[in-house]
Amino acid sequence: QLQLVESGGGLVQPGGSLRLSCAASGFTLNYYTIGWFRQAPGKEREGVSCINSSGGMTNYAASVKGRFIISRDNAKNTVYLQMNSLEPEDTAVYYCAAVHRGSSYCSMYADAMDYWGKGTPVTVSS
Repeated sequence: QLQLVESGGGLVQPGGSLRLSCAASGFTLNYYTIGWFRQAPGKEREGVSCINSSGGMTNYAASVKGRFIISRDNAKNTVYLQMNSLEPEDTAVYYCAAVHRGSSYCSMYADAMDYWGKGTPVTVSS
């Protein structure tokens, strides 16, 4: 059974940092584009970042650009989202998702993703 498992969420003060992990179970991520998405209560799911299969292409939502960094370690079958300078507006459940596309694919389009984790909550508050 193919599964993605997020971890690393929690409570952090504004200005703090967290690193989220997305680990694959049951399949290898080597050929998969990975996206991070988030959804705050009562709001639409939004794309945060994506990374292509090799890790050479990344994209970020304007709201997180310069603060978040996406990376992957295919040997560990894991993708990371380093979140710095966190703001209360970053509070949401964060999901990772995977899709098997071409090596140049990197898009934060939720409908294109085939596999989803169950999410890890991030709360940014004093």
